[in-house]
Parts: sequence; structure tokens; C-alpha cells
Amino acid sequence: MATTAAPQRTPVEGARFFTIMMFAMASVIIAGFSLNLAMGRSSFAAPLAFHVHGLIFMGWLGLALAQVVTIASGNIALHRQLGRIAYVYVPAMIAAGAMIILVSVRGSGGPFFFAQNEFLISNMAGLLVFGVLALWALRARRYSGWHRRLMLVAMSALTGPGLGRLLPMPLLIPYAWPIAVSASFVFGAIAIIVDWRSNGRVHPAYWWGMGINVGGFLASMLLAYSPLGYAITEAVIAGTPGAERPMGPFLPPGFTM
Repeated sequence: MATTAAPQRTPVEGARFFTIMMFAMASVIIAGFSLNLAMGRSSFAAPLAFHVHGLIFMGWLGLALAQVVTIASGNIALHRQLGRIAYVYVPAMIAAGAMIILVSVRGSGGPFFFAQNEFLISNMAGLLVFGVLALWALRARRYSGWHRRLMLVAMSALTGPGLGRLLPMPLLIPYAWPIAVSASFVFGAIAIIVDWRSNGRVHPAYWWGMGINVGGFLASMLLAYSPLGYAITEAVIAGTPGAERPMGPFLPPGFTM
């Protein structure tokens, strides 16, 4: 009597930590957007561009969580199959992210508690940092030490918007943007500490990944506050409703928490 062999499953050492971290980061992102919705700061009546962006980004969270679950359960074959989707999904993430940044900064000037030049330029830089690290992680998929650590840092670069929705941003003016971004570095810091305590050293993927992450942020802030950064921002918002608000962060008249 013919039988169908079950797929071979090989437990992967150390997968538990990466699974926990991925779920923690996804939870922060989901919690931030859910809180905004619950408090009426956003609604399903938003323009189509916001829905497209949300669907693509939530789809990425689903894919990332599926990947850590498949590798933790030893289903390497399915993990590799799903990984092929990421080659298409990462560019889609960058395109959707860039689209919504432009729609937001041109349509309303961006969140009032962020300077427009920070929101436009540093936000774009963070998106590119995610793309570079995620694609590098995919290219390094045969080297699991590099692959999973680079992907963890890439994912941490996406937590800023979630954290920004959980933190009291208006109370953090004029440092709301750097605080929100810096808070996302906590995940990389935790991973580095765990690596050092578990292995007695820190894997070079973390030094490269966090170096690119933090370095990209610092470089983007220098550009944002340079004459070129201001010129780029003014050119992007010229002739749009976004140009009607101050360039710097501000509290709208009558605003209350």
C-alpha cells in the first residue's frame, strides 16, 4: 500500500529567539496603528493610497511571521518557498512606503509634531535602510547567521511608525522624530546583548546591520537640516496643502491631548 512521506523537518538552533523578536516587533507595529484607529486619529475613510500602503505593509508582517514560524518548526522547504516572495515584496514595500510619505507630506504636511524635512528625508532614508538590509539578508540566505540577523535589524527599521503612535509625540516636540527612530534601535540593542551573552561575542551581521541603520539615520538628519535638505523639502511640497504649515514641528491652535 502506497504511503505519502511527511515533509522532512529539521529543528533550527536558536530559532526561538528570532521568533520571539519578530513577534514582538510585529506586535509593536500592530499596536501602534490599532491605538491610532481606536482613538480616532485615523479611520477607514482615509484615501485609497493609505489602504494600499496598509495592506502591503501588513502583508509583509504576515510573511515575516510565517518565515520565523516555518524555520522554528523545521519546515525549511516551505521557508525557502516563501522566501522567494520576499524578493518581490521588498521592492513593493519601498514603493508603497515612498508613495505614502509623499502623499502625507504633500497632502497635509505630515504629522504636526515632526519637522517636514525630517519626516520626508529621514523617513525615506529609513525605508531605504530597510530595503538594503532585507535584500542583503535574502542574498545571504545560505549563511543563516547573517541571514536571520540582518533580517531582524531590517524588521526593526519598520517599528518606528508603530512606536511613534504609542509614544506621546506632541509632548516630545521638538525631538519627537529622533526619539521615535532611536526607540526602534532598542530591538537591535537587545539582539546584540543576547548574542554576546549566548556566544561570548557579537556576530558581525549586527555590527554591519546596526551600523547601516544608525548611520543611515544620522546621515539623513544631516541632509535634512542642510540647505539641500530644506530645498528638497520645499520643492516637494510647493503648491500643495503641505506647504501651508510651518516647516518645523508645532502644536495646532487649540490642540489638546
